Amino acid sequence: MIQISIPGFGELNLTRLVIDYNGTLARDGRLIPGAREILAAAAKQLEIHVLTADTYGLAAAQLANLPVTLTILPPGGQDEAKRSFVENLGADSIVAVGNGRNDRGMLSAARLGIAVIQKEGAAAGALAAADVVTSCVFDAFELLQHPTRLTATLRS
Repeated sequence: MIQISIPGFGELNLTRLVIDYNGTLARDGRLIPGAREILAAAAKQLEIHVLTADTYGLAAAQLANLPVTLTILPPGGQDEAKRSFVENLGADSIVAVGNGRNDRGMLSAARLGIAVIQKEGAAAGALAAADVVTSCVFDAFELLQHPTRLTATLRS
């Protein structure tokens, strides 16, 4: 669990991470170098759910033996499917991380939404829906490992 009180933003009591796969953890269907390690480390604090349409059909093999729950979504209506997933899981306890247009709903529904801009880029709607934007997924995970850094960004 990650707990922190941020003036003007409120209390964070995060127990789950919902994260996009392609463009966030993976590029062209394959985990980016270092992703396995950050997922394993984050799983010590958070229950991890990976959401994907699995465009390349590699997500299950790439995430094998990691402490994550993989959910493969149908190709249509993903923005709403991801939002519903977060809401049904309990949005108040969730940090969501993503980069795509189909991540807008989950980023805005989650208690904390983090958009990442990596080599695949990021959709403007995802950036607008997020509470925080980082330059890569590793920076997003660092914020979770050192939550007082969130205070500097989110306090008002």
